Amino acid sequence: MREPQRARAVFSSEDFNLLRAAVASYLKEIQDKPESVKYANLYHRLGRVS
Repeated sequence: MREPQRARAVFSSEDFNLLRAAVASYLKEIQDKPESVKYANLYHRLGRVS
């Protein structure tokens, strides 16, 4: 029986930096809306990853 292959990363560390910059830009546009809290949390989580 063959061993399962190791999972490969989907995103690189550079991708996380790009995503974080995109979320920061969008966050400025929606800062007064209730959903901005979710995007702010995402922004901080992306900062921990990269």
